[in-house]
This record gives sequence, C-alpha cells and structure tokens, in this order.
Amino acid sequence: MNSLSRFRLCDRLTPPFTPISGGHCITTFSEFVTFSLRVLCVLCGERFFFSMLIGLGSLNLAHAADAPIRIGVVTYLSGPGAGPMGIPGRNAAELTFDALNAGTVPAPYQSKGFGGTPIEMVLIDEAGSTSNVVTQYRNLVQRQNAVMVIGYISSGSCMAVAPIAEELKILTVIFNCGTPRLFEDASYKYVFRTASHATMDSVAAAKYVRERLPNATRIAGINQNYSWGQDSWKDFEASMKALAPGIEVTTSQMPKLFSSQYGSEISVLLAGNPDVIHSSFWGGDLEAFILQAVPRNLFGRSTVVLTTGDAQLHNLGTRIPDGTVIGARGPHGVFAPDNELNRWFRSAYEKRYGASPPFTAYHMVQAILGTKAAYEMAKSAANGKDPATDQIIAAFQGLSFETPSGSTRMALGKGHQGIQPMVYGMTKAVGGKLTMTNVTRYTAEQVNPPEGVKSEDWIKSGFAH
Repeated sequence: MNSLSRFRLCDRLTPPFTPISGGHCITTFSEFVTFSLRVLCVLCGERFFFSMLIGLGSLNLAHAADAPIRIGVVTYLSGPGAGPMGIPGRNAAELTFDALNAGTVPAPYQSKGFGGTPIEMVLIDEAGSTSNVVTQYRNLVQRQNAVMVIGYISSGSCMAVAPIAEELKILTVIFNCGTPRLFEDASYKYVFRTASHATMDSVAAAKYVRERLPNATRIAGINQNYSWGQDSWKDFEASMKALAPGIEVTTSQMPKLFSSQYGSEISVLLAGNPDVIHSSFWGGDLEAFILQAVPRNLFGRSTVVLTTGDAQLHNLGTRIPDGTVIGARGPHGVFAPDNELNRWFRSAYEKRYGASPPFTAYHMVQAILGTKAAYEMAKSAANGKDPATDQIIAAFQGLSFETPSGSTRMALGKGHQGIQPMVYGMTKAVGGKLTMTNVTRYTAEQVNPPEGVKSEDWIKSGFAH
C-alpha cells in the first residue's frame, strides 16, 4: 500500500474532489495541496516531478522579469478641464504607451517599452478637489501599485501632490501644471516637471505685445483665481511694466476657476477700454469666455492675448477673431517644429483621433519620453540591470532629451524643471481656415530666469542673465 492510502477527502467537499476511502480526512486547502503534490509524485515518478517543479519555477521567474512597469497617468477625464485639455493628454498617453511597447517610435526612442520592459498605464481622473486628488494619488501608489506617476494639468493639483510624492518616495513627473511656485518655493527629490513653467508664457507674451503693438499703453487681465491665473497675470503685468514703465492697468479680473459665466467681467473689461487684454484661461473656461466675449465685440475693441489659446484652435476654428494672439505653452501644437518625432506624433495622433494634437498632448508625450530617456540612461549606467528609483532620479536631473517639440533641458529647479523656447502668433482666417501670422519664436534663455533666481526677481531686474 502506498502513501496515498493515508489520505481521503471529506464527503463535505464538493466535486470535482473525489473522496478516497480510509485514512486521514483532508479538511484544509493546504492539506489538499500536499495531497495533490503526492499524487503527482507517485504517478509521475520523483525525478520527473522535481524536474517539472524546477521548470515551473523558471517560468515564474521569466514571467516576473517580463512584468510591465506600472505607471500612473493622471489627467482630466471629466468636467470642464477634460474636453480641450485632459482628453488630448489621455489620448497622447495611450498612443505613446502603445507605440513604445510596439517599438514604433522614431529614434532615439525605438527600443520597446522602457529599456525593453513593457509599460502599463493606470489611468486616473484628475477632476475633483485637491484633497480628492491627493487621495487618488495615494490609492494609485498604495493600492494600484504604480511605481511612478506622470500627470497633472492644474497647478492646484501639482502643488498638492508634490509633498505626497516626497512622503511616499515615488518618482512623479508633472506633465502640464504651470505655476513657477512648484520649484521656486520648494525643493523636491522625487518630483520633476518636463514642461516649462508659466513665467515663460507671460514674459514672452509681454515681449510679443511690445514688439507687435508698440503703441499699446493700457492693459487689462482676466485670469482664474488660483495659483496658475494669479502667477500668470502677476508675471505678465510685471513684464509689461519692465518693458514699458508707463503702462497703465485698467483692471485685473479674477473669476473663480470653472465659473463658466463671465458677463460681468466682460462688462468691466469693455468699460476700461484697454489696448491689450491678457488671459491664461484654459479648458472649458477659455471656450466659454471666447464664445461670450466675441458677440460683445471685446476682441474687436482690444487685442486679446490667450496664452493657452492653441487648445481651442481645433474646437472653435474661425470663430476666434482675426488678430487674436495665441500661445501654446511652448513650441507645441500649431507651432511645433518639423522634425521626425513630430511627423510621427502628429500623423499618428490625427489618424487615431481625427484631430490635431494641442499643446497638452505634446506636454504628455514629452513627459513620457523624458521619463523613458532617464530610465534607460539609468539602466545603462547600472550595466543593464533594472534601475532603482534613486538611479532614475540621478539620470533625470539636468537631462537634455528630444521631443516632438524639439529639445527639452532640465535646467532649472536643481535639474528638476524643464525649459524650452516659446512661440506666439496671431490668428488669421484664410479660405475658411484658421492660420497663424506674425509668428515670433523666443529662445528658452530669453523667456526663462537663470537657475536659482526666482521669476519675480528676474523680471524686476529687467530680465538680467
């Protein structure tokens, strides 16, 4: 009689278990596993059985080696920030993850995934309060096991998440949020931002106004009342006063974020009769403002500068009046250069989504490619071994890398803040299509402060380097 006769499965166990008469009654799962292994050992022979176990172990190790890198991606998927900003960011992430895993991105990113390891996206909605954003970030890391995070459009979101990234020691790459306070008011180890901050947008806008509208003497602003809008207006106003000391400010309107109704603010702007109106509105707020202001001829009476206007070009087209000054938060969207990466990205995006990619899509792809470049540099330095987070951080600091928008340099914030050139142009309808005229490009050095100098102090100094 062999060792199997000492075991029997209890009658209370349901099929497919079959009771064996006599012997010990199996009442726990662990006893059942032991019983099953002994059956295999007796039926197959010990040598074959242990060879099979070794083979299964090898398969498990191979599977572990091929396990994808789980990356959290956070952008607006609902609410007023979704349509023109968040969804294009999501689209760019989906497209780029798929292309990287397939190995179809042009050089220098032709290797699959990150250093040959597949990447997996865990997508999260940014919508909600900053406390909800923080809760979702913690869940992303602690429950969904994301090992790094790429995301955040709103300046409120990135300011709230940055300290949590430090607490949890998770590499977090901000792809769009613009407030310069992120790295000028604090120092972070685990947080990077591959997009330029808002000072560049405002300084370049002021320089563009002085060059294209030298006779303008009265300015006004309408910006959202939180860190992004406040910083954008502060930097634009200070830059205009540095470039034209006699400039007059007629009004600065600061409605609540996502207010959607701007009738009273438009009335105040009209009453002040400014030559130039500055706005860093984004998302649904920008679209609502344009659609409400155009019928009241605000764009006809004043030159309106829209620092994020590129995001609305596809949605509104020729409904944006001629002569509106448009920015794209860098050399993105309609202002992106003609290079191999941009030809790939624009073509793939238009084919997949039936629309041209706005600047948020460019911000997302450059964040992903920057993270890939840092990861692979760290892996190379580690002689081909998967790099630890600290090694990726060391590679990311001060990194220069190529994107569909040209080169990005992590030159500010102790190597954690990217800089790029800035571009502005004016709208003009030609043959029923919206085009850009009077396009001016500014180098990164022309529109960004030196390392270690706060934006406010740099502007007050007259942009000294």
